[in-house]
Amino acid sequence: MRWAIESGLIRVSLAPVLKTVELSTEVNLPYAEQGDPFGVPVVFLHGFLDSWHSFERVLPHLPESICAFAITQRGHGDASRPASGYSIADFSADLAAFMDALDLATAVIIGHSMGSAVAQRFAIDKPERTTGLVLIGASSTAAGTPAARRFWDTTVSKLTDPVDPALVRQMIESTLTQPMPQEFLDTAVREGLKVPAFVWRAAFESRWRPESDFSAELSKIKTPTLIVWGDQDARYPRSEQEALVRAIAGARLVTYPGAGHLLHWEEPERFSADLVTFIENLP
Repeated sequence: MRWAIESGLIRVSLAPVLKTVELSTEVNLPYAEQGDPFGVPVVFLHGFLDSWHSFERVLPHLPESICAFAITQRGHGDASRPASGYSIADFSADLAAFMDALDLATAVIIGHSMGSAVAQRFAIDKPERTTGLVLIGASSTAAGTPAARRFWDTTVSKLTDPVDPALVRQMIESTLTQPMPQEFLDTAVREGLKVPAFVWRAAFESRWRPESDFSAELSKIKTPTLIVWGDQDARYPRSEQEALVRAIAGARLVTYPGAGHLLHWEEPERFSADLVTFIENLP
């Protein structure tokens, strides 16, 4: 529990509580929960090789009025690692099961990178449960790009356990443009190393399936949508953000100059402020 003095008053702020939930999709997912249980439900979805820790730098800047849930998705961190089920649709089904398990009828869904694809799939399939959508470092489709194909051919298809720590660190650091606290970066690498080689292969292989290209379905998303992008994102260019804006009615793009693919790590205070403003203005 954190204490802070504001305007002569003592404010109590709850630190994240780490929990685990068993889902109807037959996986156990760890998650961090923070905020007023009766506040606005907000679910955070991390990217590939990440975990709930991806939003560890964001959570301290959120008001208690937001009931935040940062999930570790299947195959990642300390979550279950089933032998199969690593398509975007599988991750989306876990999100629905997570909300069912916690009695969340609706929520604001926030996704980064792979998590943004899961968020889009969920918003398409479950519009009645999505009160708002925030996409960070996103793409208009989960289908594999030529760069992803090359990475599959040269690296992922040949990957074996234990995964080389240098590979995980290089993948993380290549998406950063601003300095990170060493302790946080080391945690990210440790979390990435928990992902076994077969999950890497399964997640990449799923991208070549026809259902991974949901770009033609994006117009079905009617919920208020905020797209947040760092202009130094080496993974997804501005053209992808503009494609999302064109496809999703009313979507708004906010650009962070000098930030990379992991902009919520690099500028957590600004991202948190933009998120709070977005939530406060939801209908």
